Amino acid sequence: MDQQDETIHVPVLRAEVIAALAPSESGVFADGTLGGGGHARALAEAVGPRGCVVAVDRDPAAVARASELLRGLPVRVVHANYADLPEVLDSEGIEFVDGILLDLGLSSDQLADRQRGFSFGLDGPLDLRFDPTGGEPATRLVNRLSEQHLAELIWAFGEERFSKRIARAIVEYRQRKTIETSGELAEVVRRSVPRPPHGERIDPATRTFQALRIAVNQELKWLDVALRRLPDRLRPGGRMAIISFHSLEDRRVKEAFRDDARLEVLTRKPIIASGQELAVNPRARSAKLRVAARRS
Repeated sequence: MDQQDETIHVPVLRAEVIAALAPSESGVFADGTLGGGGHARALAEAVGPRGCVVAVDRDPAAVARASELLRGLPVRVVHANYADLPEVLDSEGIEFVDGILLDLGLSSDQLADRQRGFSFGLDGPLDLRFDPTGGEPATRLVNRLSEQHLAELIWAFGEERFSKRIARAIVEYRQRKTIETSGELAEVVRRSVPRPPHGERIDPATRTFQALRIAVNQELKWLDVALRRLPDRLRPGGRMAIISFHSLEDRRVKEAFRDDARLEVLTRKPIIASGQELAVNPRARSAKLRVAARRS
């Protein structure tokens, strides 16, 4: 297998997800965020050859990689947005599923791809699209939007308290030169905010990159659409499990589960990673798993 066909992504809360979805032999499940294929593999091994896992992802690279890694398992891999799972299930001849999983985090494979711009530690084109075949890359946003629009975007999607200062710095910088790479933007952000306290683990550019990524991929919009549409495809008693990584997502999931008459909340508080998992996968530290079941 070529290096580009391998995955370095470690699925978060894998054991907790399997316990929450409780897959049994011959079950049918949907994984709306395939990523490195770790969760899909665990579900497929649990349902066995008589079961099925329909797995989708917006990232064509993830789809191609996982298709090879999951070969021989009862997994049907499709390049699609998880909000379009109803149409995907229709095309597969599946009416209802026993469980649905959404892992809203960025995969380690995406972070490690220099050409995607997700990691400001690896300088590369400032793209940030999950699907590079469509939409507008982040470099166009940062070089086109007004200072006020940038500040509002960075505050709304990044919850960055220095959003106005960062937006001003971006506009001043691009008057001299177009911002083209992730490293370039990261430096502009770092120079425009106060030095973080000693021991601070979060890079000052983190929230700005999160905001741009959410905007480029319309992540919150598609999450809202999925929360409205997907419960209808759960069979009675079927479960939906969603892993979020920041408050904007977690708040939406919590409120949607609570307010949806179709669903019964199974997690009063979100499930978080154990100390043992954090020791081997520090990226799991912000993961929150919430679970709900379709009412009979």
